[in-house]
Amino acid sequence: MKKVLQAFTLSFVALMLLVPTVQAAYPEKPVTLVVGFGVGGSADRMTRSMSSFLSDELDQAVRVVNKKGAGTMLAANYVQKAPADGYTVFASTFAPYMSNTIIHGGAKYSIDDFAFINAQWFDFDLIATNKDKPYQSLAELLTAIKENPGKISAAVVQGSAGHLMVNLLLKNNNIPAKNLNLVTYNSGGKARSAVAGGQVDFISISAKGCEGIREFLNPLAAVLEEPDKKWDAPVINEALKPLGTTVPVLPGSIRGFAVHADVKKNHPERFQRLVEAFEKVLSDKGVKKFLKGNDIGSDFTGPDKMQQLMKENFEIFNQYKGLMVKK
Repeated sequence: MKKVLQAFTLSFVALMLLVPTVQAAYPEKPVTLVVGFGVGGSADRMTRSMSSFLSDELDQAVRVVNKKGAGTMLAANYVQKAPADGYTVFASTFAPYMSNTIIHGGAKYSIDDFAFINAQWFDFDLIATNKDKPYQSLAELLTAIKENPGKISAAVVQGSAGHLMVNLLLKNNNIPAKNLNLVTYNSGGKARSAVAGGQVDFISISAKGCEGIREFLNPLAAVLEEPDKKWDAPVINEALKPLGTTVPVLPGSIRGFAVHADVKKNHPERFQRLVEAFEKVLSDKGVKKFLKGNDIGSDFTGPDKMQQLMKENFEIFNQYKGLMVKK
């Protein structure tokens, strides 16, 4: 009898070895979206709006946590240190902040250390004065900065495309940087409050967030190739024609979602599940209507396009890195 039991046991073990292991369906536990900014900002609003839709699509709880600080580097490091299993997703305004944390912030990661899922929300920058200031054109404003050293002030978000644009405008128009009192902020809300309240003369910042202070602004230029119908402002190089100068049309903010690169490498099926979930959610007409009604982008570019956009953004900011060094 003992020999029969041993033979049965060995046969059962051998049979089990032949049966393929069935992996648990992903996700089998809550997914965490880690936002690189504080509560209430554009990236946070995008993430919280998407969380409920993604939860329905993934049939799993999706929670949102905020890890603000160091120009999104705290959140990026958190994602890099978390298990690369697909349960931690980075949600942020990736461009230009990720590039700047690498170029100027001493970040230990690179663009290739992340696998980007989608670029959902694009924005362009706007250059605008407080409506009570006397400047009626960008050329007039730049001339005033040149002729009145130290008299004019501007608000920008530290490390943003708007920050770089102001430096490019000064450089390409032969205006010493010391002529402008450039005030840097760690949040767009504070920078916008400064120009709306008249504490600074003008601002260079993403246009979308300026809707709420439109009544306090006089837009002078949009950093675009073609005009935007929502803002009565010439495109940047049209506004510079009276001065005979040009600047590169910098890409504005790119907000979206990413995971640790090892998720795509070691769990390609999980990465693909996330990509498909985002694509399905953003193809829903009801979701698009909701996002549009809340001034939130709803594009689906997919992983390859976003990875390319992030590399291009890094190359641009690396090219002009000397202009962003504090002197």
